[in-house]
Amino acid sequence: MKSYWVYIITNKKQGTLYIGVTSNLVQRIFQHKNKVFEGFSKKYDLTQLVYFEESNEINLAISREKQIKKWNRGWKIELIEKNNPDWQDLFTGFVS
Repeated sequence: MKSYWVYIITNKKQGTLYIGVTSNLVQRIFQHKNKVFEGFSKKYDLTQLVYFEESNEINLAISREKQIKKWNRGWKIELIEKNNPDWQDLFTGFVS
């Protein structure tokens, strides 16, 4: 079964946040870290994966991404800190 990922990246603890969705989380975060694409994440140096969740349904993942994007900043920070209180870069767990 295919997985889809909603993720949040940042540049530092409580820094600028970017919420995205992808079907290949490792590849997508690698692209962010290496600034492969022009845009918001490259402009603000957003390279640290601080939150992700998995879904088996692309439509659910897209809906969840849109839902989180509409949240106020405090709710987003609460979501991150509930699962990752130290704002560690979770990408290291995928590639170590």
